[in-house]
Amino acid sequence: MNVSKAGRLFLAFAGSLAIAVPLGILAFFSIAQPWLALIPAAFLAVLYWNSRKRVALVASCCWLCYLPYEWGMKLRILCSGECNIRVDLLLIYPCLLLVSLAAILVFLSTRLISPS
Repeated sequence: MNVSKAGRLFLAFAGSLAIAVPLGILAFFSIAQPWLALIPAAFLAVLYWNSRKRVALVASCCWLCYLPYEWGMKLRILCSGECNIRVDLLLIYPCLLLVSLAAILVFLSTRLISPS
């Protein structure tokens, strides 16, 4: 195996770990305790309050919309009884993570450009 291919394999592995670890932590806590989704929602609402950037408001609203959905799944209202296999989370968690990261990056970039 040449060095270039080994480097690409290492980068792919490191990238997948960097994405999988936060998603795993998020999955563990929010499935067990859905009210914990209020923490990132409140944090992103504070970012919106400070920066008035719409992406932070959208991210906060996404987390607030996720809260009743996850609560309904925990109470088995929104699932047919077999809620152990949650394929929906393969779409929901990456979307929540991406919109949250975008809000944080936009907030930080505005603070670095025009500190007040």
